[in-house]
Amino acid sequence: MKRSAEIEALEQRLGHRFDRPELLRRALTHSSMSGPGREDNQRLEFLGDRVLGLVMAEALLSEDRKASEGQLAPRFNALVRKEACAEVAREVDIGAALKLGRSEMMSGGRRKQALLGDAMEAVIAAVYLDGGFEVAQNMILRLWGNRVSTVEQDARDPKTSLQEWAQARGMTPPAYVETARSGPDHAPVFTIEVRLASGQKAEATAGSKRKAEQEAAASLLAQVSENG
Repeated sequence: MKRSAEIEALEQRLGHRFDRPELLRRALTHSSMSGPGREDNQRLEFLGDRVLGLVMAEALLSEDRKASEGQLAPRFNALVRKEACAEVAREVDIGAALKLGRSEMMSGGRRKQALLGDAMEAVIAAVYLDGGFEVAQNMILRLWGNRVSTVEQDARDPKTSLQEWAQARGMTPPAYVETARSGPDHAPVFTIEVRLASGQKAEATAGSKRKAEQEAAASLLAQVSENG
Protein backbone atom coordinates (compact mmCIF):
# COMPACT_ATOMS: atom_id res chain seq x y z
CA MET A 1 0.00 0.00 0.00
CA LYS A 2 1.39 3.37 -1.00
CA ARG A 3 1.76 5.84 1.82
CA SER A 4 0.36 9.34 1.53
CA ALA A 5 2.45 12.30 2.65
CA GLU A 6 0.07 12.73 5.63
CA ILE A 7 0.57 9.12 6.73
CA GLU A 8 4.35 9.33 6.44
CA ALA A 9 4.43 12.58 8.39
CA LEU A 10 2.26 11.13 11.15
CA GLU A 11 4.42 8.00 11.34
CA GLN A 12 7.41 10.24 12.00
CA ARG A 13 5.56 12.12 14.73
CA LEU A 14 4.46 8.84 16.32
CA GLY A 15 7.93 7.35 16.07
CA HIS A 16 6.70 4.15 14.39
CA ARG A 17 6.84 3.15 10.73
CA PHE A 18 4.09 0.65 9.98
CA ASP A 19 4.72 -2.67 8.28
CA ARG A 20 0.98 -2.58 7.57
CA PRO A 21 0.14 1.09 6.95
CA GLU A 22 -3.46 0.11 6.24
CA LEU A 23 -3.86 -0.27 10.01
CA LEU A 24 -2.98 3.38 10.54
CA ARG A 25 -5.27 4.43 7.72
CA ARG A 26 -8.15 2.55 9.37
CA ALA A 27 -7.31 4.11 12.75
CA LEU A 28 -7.67 7.54 11.17
CA THR A 29 -11.00 6.84 9.42
CA HIS A 30 -14.01 8.30 11.22
CA SER A 31 -17.40 6.62 10.89
CA SER A 32 -18.58 9.56 8.75
CA MET A 33 -16.08 8.43 6.10
CA SER A 34 -16.62 4.68 6.30
CA GLY A 35 -18.36 2.67 3.60
CA PRO A 36 -18.11 -0.51 1.54
CA GLY A 37 -14.50 -1.63 1.60
CA ARG A 38 -13.50 1.09 4.06
CA GLU A 39 -13.67 0.28 7.78
CA ASP A 40 -13.90 3.01 10.39
CA ASN A 41 -11.81 3.20 13.56
CA GLN A 42 -14.41 2.19 16.16
CA ARG A 43 -13.20 -1.38 16.68
CA LEU A 44 -9.60 -0.20 16.92
CA GLU A 45 -10.67 2.45 19.43
CA PHE A 46 -12.13 -0.31 21.63
CA LEU A 47 -8.86 -2.24 21.57
CA GLY A 48 -6.64 0.81 21.96
CA ASP A 49 -8.48 1.87 25.11
CA ARG A 50 -7.55 -1.49 26.70
CA VAL A 51 -3.92 -1.34 25.58
CA LEU A 52 -3.60 2.20 26.95
CA GLY A 53 -5.17 1.09 30.21
CA LEU A 54 -2.72 -1.76 30.71
CA VAL A 55 0.28 0.44 29.91
CA MET A 56 -0.84 3.14 32.33
CA ALA A 57 -1.70 0.68 35.09
CA GLU A 58 1.78 -0.84 34.88
CA ALA A 59 3.42 2.59 34.70
CA LEU A 60 1.59 3.84 37.79
CA LEU A 61 2.46 0.73 39.79
CA SER A 62 6.10 1.19 38.84
CA GLU A 63 6.05 4.94 39.55
CA ASP A 64 4.66 4.64 43.09
CA ARG A 65 5.20 1.25 44.69
CA LYS A 66 3.50 2.25 47.94
CA ALA A 67 0.29 3.77 46.57
CA SER A 68 -2.98 2.09 47.47
CA GLU A 69 -5.62 1.13 44.93
CA GLY A 70 -7.67 4.07 46.12
CA GLN A 71 -4.80 6.44 45.29
CA LEU A 72 -3.95 4.79 41.99
CA ALA A 73 -7.47 4.67 40.55
CA PRO A 74 -8.02 8.44 40.19
CA ARG A 75 -4.52 8.90 38.77
CA PHE A 76 -5.24 6.16 36.24
CA ASN A 77 -8.53 7.77 35.25
CA ALA A 78 -6.80 11.13 34.74
CA LEU A 79 -4.25 9.56 32.38
CA VAL A 80 -6.61 7.51 30.21
CA ARG A 81 -9.70 9.71 30.01
CA LYS A 82 -10.77 11.14 26.66
CA GLU A 83 -9.42 14.61 27.45
CA ALA A 84 -5.91 13.23 28.03
CA CYS A 85 -6.02 11.23 24.81
CA ALA A 86 -7.23 14.27 22.86
CA GLU A 87 -4.45 16.39 24.34
CA VAL A 88 -1.80 13.94 23.17
CA ALA A 89 -3.53 13.67 19.79
CA ARG A 90 -3.22 17.43 19.38
CA GLU A 91 0.47 17.33 20.27
CA VAL A 92 1.19 14.86 17.46
CA ASP A 93 -1.38 16.56 15.18
CA ILE A 94 -3.50 13.50 14.50
CA GLY A 95 -6.24 15.87 13.35
CA ALA A 96 -4.29 16.74 10.22
CA ALA A 97 -4.45 13.13 9.04
CA LEU A 98 -8.04 12.24 10.02
CA LYS A 99 -10.31 10.88 7.28
CA LEU A 100 -13.65 12.65 7.78
CA GLY A 101 -16.92 12.85 5.91
CA ARG A 102 -17.99 16.22 4.54
CA SER A 103 -20.36 17.01 7.42
CA GLU A 104 -17.69 16.39 10.05
CA MET A 105 -15.13 18.26 8.00
CA MET A 106 -17.40 21.30 7.77
CA SER A 107 -18.24 21.24 11.47
CA GLY A 108 -14.60 21.36 12.59
CA GLY A 109 -14.15 17.64 13.22
CA ARG A 110 -10.36 17.85 13.16
CA ARG A 111 -10.51 19.91 16.34
CA LYS A 112 -13.23 18.03 18.21
CA GLN A 113 -12.08 16.53 21.48
CA ALA A 114 -14.15 13.35 21.17
CA LEU A 115 -12.93 12.60 17.64
CA LEU A 116 -9.31 13.25 18.56
CA GLY A 117 -9.50 11.14 21.70
CA ASP A 118 -11.09 8.25 19.82
CA ALA A 119 -8.52 8.49 17.04
CA MET A 120 -5.64 8.45 19.54
CA GLU A 121 -6.96 5.22 21.05
CA ALA A 122 -7.40 3.73 17.58
CA VAL A 123 -3.83 4.68 16.63
CA ILE A 124 -2.57 2.96 19.79
CA ALA A 125 -4.39 -0.21 18.72
CA ALA A 126 -2.94 0.05 15.22
CA VAL A 127 0.59 0.29 16.61
CA TYR A 128 -0.10 -2.64 18.93
CA LEU A 129 -1.38 -4.84 16.08
CA ASP A 130 1.48 -3.79 13.81
CA GLY A 131 4.39 -3.99 16.22
CA GLY A 132 3.27 -5.77 19.37
CA PHE A 133 2.75 -4.71 22.96
CA GLU A 134 6.27 -3.52 23.72
CA VAL A 135 6.33 -1.21 20.70
CA ALA A 136 2.92 0.22 21.63
CA GLN A 137 3.99 0.60 25.25
CA ASN A 138 7.14 2.50 24.30
CA MET A 139 5.18 4.84 22.05
CA ILE A 140 2.53 5.52 24.69
CA LEU A 141 5.06 6.27 27.42
CA ARG A 142 7.00 8.54 25.06
CA LEU A 143 3.91 10.46 23.94
CA TRP A 144 2.44 10.77 27.44
CA GLY A 145 5.85 11.97 28.64
CA ASN A 146 5.99 13.20 32.22
CA ARG A 147 2.22 13.01 32.70
CA VAL A 148 2.66 9.75 34.62
CA SER A 149 5.11 11.23 37.11
CA THR A 150 3.32 14.56 37.46
CA VAL A 151 -0.30 13.36 37.63
CA GLU A 152 -1.86 14.93 40.71
CA GLN A 153 -1.37 12.91 43.88
CA ASP A 154 -5.12 13.18 44.41
CA ALA A 155 -6.49 13.20 40.89
CA ARG A 156 -10.06 12.56 41.88
CA ASP A 157 -12.72 14.02 39.65
CA PRO A 158 -13.69 17.44 41.13
CA LYS A 159 -17.40 16.62 40.67
CA THR A 160 -16.97 13.41 42.66
CA SER A 161 -15.00 15.19 45.38
CA LEU A 162 -17.62 17.94 45.66
CA GLN A 163 -20.44 15.39 45.87
CA GLU A 164 -18.59 13.50 48.60
CA TRP A 165 -18.04 16.78 50.47
CA ALA A 166 -21.75 17.58 50.31
CA GLN A 167 -22.90 14.11 51.31
CA ALA A 168 -20.53 14.07 54.28
CA ARG A 169 -22.42 17.13 55.57
CA GLY A 170 -25.88 15.71 54.94
CA MET A 171 -26.54 17.84 51.86
CA THR A 172 -28.23 16.79 48.65
CA PRO A 173 -25.89 16.33 45.63
CA PRO A 174 -24.70 19.50 43.90
CA ALA A 175 -26.86 20.79 41.03
CA TYR A 176 -25.32 21.80 37.69
CA VAL A 177 -27.14 24.35 35.54
CA GLU A 178 -26.20 25.63 32.09
CA THR A 179 -26.50 29.40 32.38
CA ALA A 180 -25.15 30.42 28.98
CA ARG A 181 -24.01 29.08 25.63
CA SER A 182 -22.15 30.95 22.92
CA GLY A 183 -19.98 30.38 19.87
CA PRO A 184 -20.70 28.58 16.59
CA ASP A 185 -22.39 25.17 16.49
CA HIS A 186 -19.12 23.41 15.66
CA ALA A 187 -17.28 25.01 18.59
CA PRO A 188 -19.77 25.92 21.33
CA VAL A 189 -18.74 27.47 24.64
CA PHE A 190 -20.72 26.57 27.76
CA THR A 191 -21.12 28.40 31.06
CA ILE A 192 -22.13 26.11 33.93
CA GLU A 193 -23.10 27.07 37.47
CA VAL A 194 -22.87 24.53 40.29
CA ARG A 195 -24.98 25.06 43.37
CA LEU A 196 -25.07 23.51 46.83
CA ALA A 197 -28.13 23.26 49.05
CA SER A 198 -26.38 25.71 51.39
CA GLY A 199 -26.63 28.39 48.70
CA GLN A 200 -22.93 28.36 47.85
CA LYS A 201 -22.23 28.39 44.12
CA ALA A 202 -19.54 28.81 41.50
CA GLU A 203 -19.43 29.23 37.73
CA ALA A 204 -17.06 28.23 34.94
CA THR A 205 -16.89 28.52 31.15
CA ALA A 206 -15.30 25.96 28.81
CA GLY A 207 -15.55 24.37 25.38
CA SER A 208 -17.50 21.36 26.64
CA LYS A 209 -20.19 20.90 29.28
CA ARG A 210 -18.11 18.30 31.09
CA LYS A 211 -15.07 20.53 31.34
CA ALA A 212 -17.16 23.50 32.49
CA GLU A 213 -18.81 21.32 35.14
CA GLN A 214 -15.43 20.06 36.32
CA GLU A 215 -13.98 23.55 36.53
CA ALA A 216 -17.05 24.89 38.33
CA ALA A 217 -16.86 22.03 40.82
CA ALA A 218 -13.15 22.64 41.38
CA SER A 219 -13.83 26.34 41.98
CA LEU A 220 -16.59 25.61 44.49
CA LEU A 221 -14.42 23.02 46.23
CA ALA A 222 -11.73 25.66 46.68
CA GLN A 223 -14.33 28.05 48.15
CA VAL A 224 -15.74 25.60 50.69
CA SER A 225 -12.26 24.43 51.65
CA GLU A 226 -11.22 28.00 52.43
CA ASN A 227 -14.36 28.48 54.52
CA GLY A 228 -13.76 25.24 56.38
